[in-house]
Amino acid sequence: MRIESLSLRLFLSAALWSAVSLAAAGVILVALYAQSVERAFDARLSVYLKTLVGALAEGVGASEGGDSLPDPGNLGEPRFVLPFSGWYWMVQRERDHVVVLGSASLAGDSLSAPIQPNPALGRSARGLLLGPRDERLRYLSRLITFPDGASYLVTVAGTSAETETDIRVFGTRVALTLTVFGLGLVLATFVQVRIGLKPLDRMRAALQAVRAGTASRLEGTYPTEIAPLAQELNALIESNQAIIDRARTHVGNLAHGLKTPLSVIVNEARASPGPLASLVIEQARRMETQISHHLDRARIIGRERAIGARTEAGPAIAGIARVLRRLHGADGLMIDLDIEEYLWFRGERQDLEEMVGNLMENGCKWARSRVQVTARLVPGAEPQVMQIDIDDDGYGLSESQRKQAVLRGERLDENTPGSGLGLSIVTDVAGLYRGRLDLLVSPLGGLRARLTLPAA
Repeated sequence: MRIESLSLRLFLSAALWSAVSLAAAGVILVALYAQSVERAFDARLSVYLKTLVGALAEGVGASEGGDSLPDPGNLGEPRFVLPFSGWYWMVQRERDHVVVLGSASLAGDSLSAPIQPNPALGRSARGLLLGPRDERLRYLSRLITFPDGASYLVTVAGTSAETETDIRVFGTRVALTLTVFGLGLVLATFVQVRIGLKPLDRMRAALQAVRAGTASRLEGTYPTEIAPLAQELNALIESNQAIIDRARTHVGNLAHGLKTPLSVIVNEARASPGPLASLVIEQARRMETQISHHLDRARIIGRERAIGARTEAGPAIAGIARVLRRLHGADGLMIDLDIEEYLWFRGERQDLEEMVGNLMENGCKWARSRVQVTARLVPGAEPQVMQIDIDDDGYGLSESQRKQAVLRGERLDENTPGSGLGLSIVTDVAGLYRGRLDLLVSPLGGLRARLTLPAA
């Protein structure tokens, strides 16, 4: 699929939207899970904190300084006893932050002082701090005041590695799940786009059949969204065909209407010999040539739509070369052919012979000793096209002369026989096949006539 493809645009937009949506969903899910895990962890710390405060309250009544608070033990959590286990509790006097009690897991060390509770936010504080081994801890602190007036900052902390590991594992699983789900969505989108745009492929095939001449209109049933387009295309095809038929009819009627009077004029001129009669006969012949030319154009318009019309270029050009060699053999003129094998012209043989024959005859007329004909398929062209180069070693033409040469009836040398219609006829016939004729400078020193035509 090319970047201009409607299928590719729909697929990329759907895939991009799916990827962004799933990524956002993954971030939101992980964030919600992280909040849930942190709330559960904080609730657990709150339970330990309440247990610690309760144990301390039972032993209140000691000395004024409150330095003989009872040791609450491990609070039901063995890790408070294991040295540097990552789970710690600590009691500090509020007035000077001196550590009064600490869990056995601190092993005589202490936690960095947690944030002092902000009265505007209540008597509690929570957050993260570094432990004795510089590990990340999540803590919960509360300022409590006993009946004797003594105030203490009680802190419980646990390693945040557990929550971080849980969140990381959950995030990995969510990422894998959403990736698989996203790949499924991308595949489903691809199938949906291909199936959804299938009617357009059928319409394209139908148009190709019309263009190739194998069908006269778009056939078949199309979805509601593009059925009006098919109807309009059929109407356009019918209108175009009607215009072509009318044009052919008018040209034919005009040409046939002129032939009879011209024949009468020629016959009368022959019956009265003399300079005037010769002039009339010459001009009448030129008029007949013009009429035949336009009749041929009308005929070619119809043949260009013929079903499956194609011609192998090699034998057609070789036949023209044989005739011209016999005509110009006495002059020592060489005609060389270099034609690619299996080169096919998408059109009628007589039209190819008319175009190439005119150009080769023109080359033989002006060449000094050699005419070279080269025919090749243009690589990479879409649709396929072929190039036929007819080179001669004559005197060539200037740029202005090359432009003038393709004009109807223009002759650059009045001493050379001909009507001046050859190149213009080639241009017209090539144009009817959506091809063209270019006049260039030949490597042989003379003129190169390059004919570009559709290949089959």
